[in-house]
Amino acid sequence: MSTPLTRHLRVFIPFAGGYFLSYLYRVVNAVLAPDLVADLGIGPAELGLLTSTYFLTFAAFQIPLGVLLDRYGPRKIEAILLIFAATGALVFARADSLAGLVAGRALIGFGVSACLMAAFTAFVMWFPTERLAQINGIQMAAGGLGALTATAPVEAALKFTDWRGVFTLLAALTLAAAAAVFFIVPDKPRKGGAGSLSGQLRGIGEVFTSPVFWRIAPLTTISQASFFSIQGLWAGPWLRDVAGLERTAAAGILLAVAVAMVAGFIFLGTLAQRLGRVGWRPIGVAVGGMSGFMLIQGLLVAQWVGMPIVVWVLFGILGTSGIVSYADLSQRFPAHLTGRVNTGLNLLVFVAAFAAQWGTGAVINLWPATSSGGYDPAAYRAGFGMMLALQAIGMLWFVAMSIYLRRAPAKK
Repeated sequence: MSTPLTRHLRVFIPFAGGYFLSYLYRVVNAVLAPDLVADLGIGPAELGLLTSTYFLTFAAFQIPLGVLLDRYGPRKIEAILLIFAATGALVFARADSLAGLVAGRALIGFGVSACLMAAFTAFVMWFPTERLAQINGIQMAAGGLGALTATAPVEAALKFTDWRGVFTLLAALTLAAAAAVFFIVPDKPRKGGAGSLSGQLRGIGEVFTSPVFWRIAPLTTISQASFFSIQGLWAGPWLRDVAGLERTAAAGILLAVAVAMVAGFIFLGTLAQRLGRVGWRPIGVAVGGMSGFMLIQGLLVAQWVGMPIVVWVLFGILGTSGIVSYADLSQRFPAHLTGRVNTGLNLLVFVAAFAAQWGTGAVINLWPATSSGGYDPAAYRAGFGMMLALQAIGMLWFVAMSIYLRRAPAKK
């Protein structure tokens, strides 16, 4: 008979491996972008569309995903979906046109769409309630390690293979992760039924018609979309075209951003937990962090390059602050709606991330390429400034809705 520690490791490690790969896929194009542009001759708008397709298919499956996780359990659903992700990586590796790359990227986004929500669902089933905040934070850190691997380690791998070889290797690793989830994670009988489909849909409606949800959702959505868009693609070109860094130096800073992101997940989650003991709600940490994140983006818009490593490390730490909003919203809704609250917010975040990554590329494309083949610094100022302005609007909305809810506390 296995011990509780053994069972917990059997649950955590396979799901952490899946999320590691999910985040690696999300940000790897920031390093591979020059190779994709050189090999296939695509422009910034096409590059933005290609990379952001991950977010679109990821987002599109969030609501059905919640229903499937409730009905069939996280083990089976994630294992099946990871096979689609592996297939997408192979399609991407063998593509010789933009359409082929987009199709592969779409399959990848769909295939990894369960990696975080399935893990959170499994942890509720297997871990005691008092340990969920801690184990969720470690799970997020596993994703940060995936982002870290997608930077300097991928750059080093390109000395031995090309971007097609990288994605072929990722396909093999993703199949291994699917097998690990299916064969290593223990199964657990679910108590009671998942409820009728109509009942689950009514729960989704309850979330999306709540002013409590909409108070923080716009700010969180735009903040996370900006973070994912820039970190996952445009950070690398910015470091090349604005900061003037060589490729290896830029990859080193992207590595530092990934390390900072891991630290941010752990630090902000721990801070929210400790402040909660003295009566602070997680929303205070989330909004404070997102405010600081806006200030850092202001430096990027101003194109201050005096100490790029400092600015980008703070970008990595503060960019994670929107994740704390999930914990706050989960506490403001009944327990049976927690999954739908999380997947509902995830839906908005990833749709916005798709629009942000593609839209930033479209804005950058309005300026002609420079003589060196890069993008005009003024184009980055316009693209990043657009996202910062939307976050400012989200912050004003949050303040206005907070005042409204204080005056009408009984309404949701």
